Formats: sequence, C-alpha cells, structure tokens
Amino acid sequence: QVQLVESGGGLVQPGGSLRLTCAASGSFFSFYRMAWYWQAPGKQRELVALTATDNITYYADSVKGRFTISRDNGENTVFLQMNNLKSEDTAVYTCRAGSAGWGDSYWGQGTQVTVSS
Repeated sequence: QVQLVESGGGLVQPGGSLRLTCAASGSFFSFYRMAWYWQAPGKQRELVALTATDNITYYADSVKGRFTISRDNGENTVFLQMNNLKSEDTAVYTCRAGSAGWGDSYWGQGTQVTVSS
C-alpha cells in the first residue's frame, strides 16, 4: 500500500525559510509526477509546484523565484524548499504522487506551514 508522509512544516517568520519533505513508500516504481499543493483557510486546494521524471516542472506564479521543488528518484522522495516566505504562504501543504495525467494518484496527510511574526 502506497503511503506519503510529509514533514518539515512549522512556524516561521516572514522572510524565513522552510524545507518540506515528502517520503513515499510502498511503490516498486518511481512515480512519474510528484507535486505539492496548498490549501489556505477558506480556500480551495491549489497546485504549488510539480516535477515529473521527464524534467517537467511547474510553479504557481506566486511562488516563482522563491520555492524550488526537487526529488530523489531513487527514494521516491520530493522536497519543497521555500525561501522568503510571506504571510500569504500560510497553508496546509500536501504532497501528491502518481502517474502521468494523475491516472493513479496518492495523497499525503498534509503539514501545516504558518508564516507569522
């Protein structure tokens, strides 16, 4: 059974940095896509960043230049380095992994990131 476990969330001051980690277990193969989503209070869950094994990457406009997604293919682990954090980055961040087109898709439980002074 595939499981995704996120870690690295927490409370950080504006301008600070955090690194999120999502470790996937239970799969014999590398996931084609791995991604991070966020959901702020009262808002819908949105895609923040995505990486695919063919080197495709995507970032939401609001995080370009501040966030970097990377992965360790050998371990089916994906990271999200978040720099220059802003209060509007406060959200629950959830990892997703799966096949092309999300035909098969798995979600983590999420980790809270709070940016506040």
